[in-house]
Amino acid sequence: MTEEVVNDRKKARLLWTHTEGYRGAFGMAILAMAIAYVFMFGAPLLAAFSIDAIRAGEEFSPAPGTILIAQFFSGNDIPGMMAYLALAATGTILLTAIAGGFLYLRGRYIAFASEGIVRRLRDRLFDHIEHLPSTFHDTADTGDLVQRCTSDMETIRVFLSGQVIEISRAFLMLIVVLPILFALDARMAWLSLTTLPLLLIAAIFFFQRVKKIFESVDKAEAELTTVIQENLTGIRVVRAFARQEFEIEKFALKNKTFRDHNNRLIGLMGIYYGFSDIVCLGQIGLLLIVGGLWVMDGTLTVGTLFAFLTYEGMIIWPIRHMGRVLTDSGKAIVSIGRLAEILSEPIESQNEVAPSNRLKGRIEFRDVSFAYANPRILNNLSFTVEPGETLALLGPPGSGKSTIAQLLLRLYDYHNGSIRLDDHELNTLNRKYVRSQISIVLQEPFLYSNTIEGNLKIGRLDATFEEIKQAAMDACIFDSIERFPRGFDSQVGERGVTLSGGQRQRIALARALLKAPPILILDDALSAVDTDTESQILGALKNRRHHQTTIIVAHRLSTVMHADKILMLHDGEIIQRGNHESLSRVKGVYQRLCSIQGAIQDQIQHDIEEVRDHD
Repeated sequence: MTEEVVNDRKKARLLWTHTEGYRGAFGMAILAMAIAYVFMFGAPLLAAFSIDAIRAGEEFSPAPGTILIAQFFSGNDIPGMMAYLALAATGTILLTAIAGGFLYLRGRYIAFASEGIVRRLRDRLFDHIEHLPSTFHDTADTGDLVQRCTSDMETIRVFLSGQVIEISRAFLMLIVVLPILFALDARMAWLSLTTLPLLLIAAIFFFQRVKKIFESVDKAEAELTTVIQENLTGIRVVRAFARQEFEIEKFALKNKTFRDHNNRLIGLMGIYYGFSDIVCLGQIGLLLIVGGLWVMDGTLTVGTLFAFLTYEGMIIWPIRHMGRVLTDSGKAIVSIGRLAEILSEPIESQNEVAPSNRLKGRIEFRDVSFAYANPRILNNLSFTVEPGETLALLGPPGSGKSTIAQLLLRLYDYHNGSIRLDDHELNTLNRKYVRSQISIVLQEPFLYSNTIEGNLKIGRLDATFEEIKQAAMDACIFDSIERFPRGFDSQVGERGVTLSGGQRQRIALARALLKAPPILILDDALSAVDTDTESQILGALKNRRHHQTTIIVAHRLSTVMHADKILMLHDGEIIQRGNHESLSRVKGVYQRLCSIQGAIQDQIQHDIEEVRDHD
């Protein structure tokens, strides 16, 4: 057994597991379709019987109820030909109507099953993506993930709603029709089946080819989706740097690649359909010629020939359509495989300890080393923050400040050293519990396309309006919100695009404060606010000092000078530690920063006073 066959079976098992609860609906759909075909296949037999009876000149012997039908068509006299034609026409209408009713039931059952399965599969995929670790999302392509959640799901839905039932339809037709054909005439039955193996072989051959081509089509579509997603997300950057033409050319290149792969797929299907049309029409022509000869020598009746031609049209075109069925099956297998790739990725473990009590906020790093890759970001880092204290982290970019915050949130796990929250080793705590105890405000905060109040309540849905108002006041954003046309009910747009950078940061800060966690992390979260606003925010945070442990990552000394402890980092190591007073008196990096930023502040103040004097 080849590896490809094994992989296809694994994909089939993945889909099969998600059909639980809907298999009965599929069974009812197939049963309804089988009953429908029994009635549908009765119509040609009725027509064949009538044709042969008319040609033989038989007198019409009406069954109960059929005499009224005959009289309706022929008046008081009931000639045999008209009576048989009336019987055939009326019987065909009734049988087709009954079959149509069962086909409607088939459609209802199959829609219920296919939509339910795809909804379940989509929910599972999104849930899985939400619980994948940061290491996965660091390298994942957003456009590709969108493609798997949308286009690939639609491919599977089309397969379940159309192709599964089409495969069943083809087999049912053969099962129902073959006994009828052989009962009518064995010679014609064998003749009508001569080209079916050829059609099936061609369909299987094209199925294998289509799978390979569709993989490239799907990949090309994912790359196209990525370009669109990135461009729309960064549309302001595109305009700011006048890169419209470059982006249009990039999109056109991906679009051309997608078109070329699609053309290959369509061309292959064109070859298959052209070939299968010739085979199918040739099969019907063969039946007509040979059957006509047998009618002429009297070994076959006209009615039987009519029935065979009708049945041949009923079964050969669905068999011919198996090429399209197998094509979509190949697409579905590729799409299921793409989903399986994501679902096979290990999610973050949620089985660790989740204490019932609230953390006090004590943090201890002991000889912690960490690296995303080589080189290390943190080297044997050790420090302690007591509950209610404020710790400030300073250092150049890449010194490890944000990494400390990410380790505390368990976005990444350390492997060397120890990090303890209160009396718990961090790696033994449930991630959801840890994140419920910590709030973080990032330098570039993310806001949902929602109202301001909706964004503020993300971390605490049961917050009262008074609590929301107080958090907004502490973050110095309340006055700005009140000036909006609809206040807290104002929409902020996608990613908070309708707000300034400082407003977004302060709303994110208010969101974190409203959560009221035992640990608050500000990762350069005041970089977009002015000095006066920063001073007010820090004053509000100072009033909370004994209620929560605060870690501030910053570059401005004005942000960190009131912290209880200050760590100066460089290349993942602590090169200075203390508070503002002690560090400013010791020669070193912190003292130089004080001198540089102090000189800049003095120069700014001097320039302002000169302008005022000049005015």
